[in-house]
Amino acid sequence: MASSVNPTVRRRRLGQELRRLREQRGMTAEEVADRLLVSQSKISRLENGRRSISQRDVRDLCGVYEVDDQRIVDSLMQMAKESRQQGWWHAFGDIPYSVYIGLETDAASLRVYEPQVMPGLLQTPQYAEAVVAGALPEASAEDVEKRVKVRLRRQERIHDRKSPLRLWAVIDEAALRRTVGGRQIMRDQLEHLLELSRLPHVTVQVLPFAMGAHPGLNGQYAILEFPDAADSTVVYLEGVTSDLYLEKAGDVHSYSVMYEHLRAQALNVEQTREFVEDIAKEYTRG
Repeated sequence: MASSVNPTVRRRRLGQELRRLREQRGMTAEEVADRLLVSQSKISRLENGRRSISQRDVRDLCGVYEVDDQRIVDSLMQMAKESRQQGWWHAFGDIPYSVYIGLETDAASLRVYEPQVMPGLLQTPQYAEAVVAGALPEASAEDVEKRVKVRLRRQERIHDRKSPLRLWAVIDEAALRRTVGGRQIMRDQLEHLLELSRLPHVTVQVLPFAMGAHPGLNGQYAILEFPDAADSTVVYLEGVTSDLYLEKAGDVHSYSVMYEHLRAQALNVEQTREFVEDIAKEYTRG
């Protein structure tokens, strides 16, 4: 369920505002860093919302930008205070993709392409456990359990009656064919996928092997859009040791166009349900 004060989103909004103030003064990030005796990378991280922003940082930056309207300074200081609060995911300890969770928690819609496994928001607990344990063979049982709990907590956005996440998932046939956790777990997972696909705010399409080469061959990605127009759309690319977040208009446009091609080439909603049902029957017969 989305939080009224999401620290990740607050950092993004504050960073965007600080960037706007810097550009209004005609200053480069390097010039600002020289004035404050900090690294240029710190200024960049503050502006892209990837790190917490202290009220002292805001005060110093407003001084450099010669912001003389105290109301603006007070507003930015309050945003900095809120950006340092902890989201629900912090209760689970160190989560490597916490930035993404913060964005997903506040998103209005999510478009995701998954070439290898079921989308995390559509996984059963048993399937999620098998995926995490298989992807992280050296992880402890406690760490696997923690990650599964976080994944299940994220799924609350799908079932939020007041403000459910609008989810559009294009899934490669490989994700349906890959036997994760055993045949029974796969059958249950596919039945769960069918059930969720009937929700009015969830759309599932399968991209069959017969389609051949397609725009998603480069791998998984997600596009997050937000209810507030001030929050720019984000493209998320998951990595092994680090993740990539794209916000430039050109990048977002390229991935959005690619997603439209994936949707057009995938089976439609009814064809997808029939396709998933047939594969579920194969797991049953097996």
